[in-house]
Amino acid sequence: QVQLVESGGGLVQVGGSLRLSCVVSESIFSTGVMGWYRQAPGRERELVASITRYGTTTYTDPVKGRFTISRDTAKTTVILQMNSLKPEDTAVYYCNAARNANPRFNFWGQGTQVTVSS
Repeated sequence: QVQLVESGGGLVQVGGSLRLSCVVSESIFSTGVMGWYRQAPGRERELVASITRYGTTTYTDPVKGRFTISRDTAKTTVILQMNSLKPEDTAVYYCNAARNANPRFNFWGQGTQVTVSS
């Protein structure tokens, strides 16, 4: 059964914005660290941003100041707001849930395509 579902990707011009959403099953959302990864053509998957239950966030340097990750507890949804998009942001974006102490706790969404045209 699908437990993480992403949406919100699409085609956008340089400098534009997109808002990605990930609806997460409640049992996973309440116990995991949530993150957004991306995988661009010819590159390995990389962590873009993460957020804990306490609101602590991390970002990869290229997106700092442009992307914001947040949680909506009532809707068990993780959001990635992406502003000032650049062509190098083009990738498939994946929602992820994990726990550091348990390698078997690792769940992925199906991915949503983000394409930034120049």
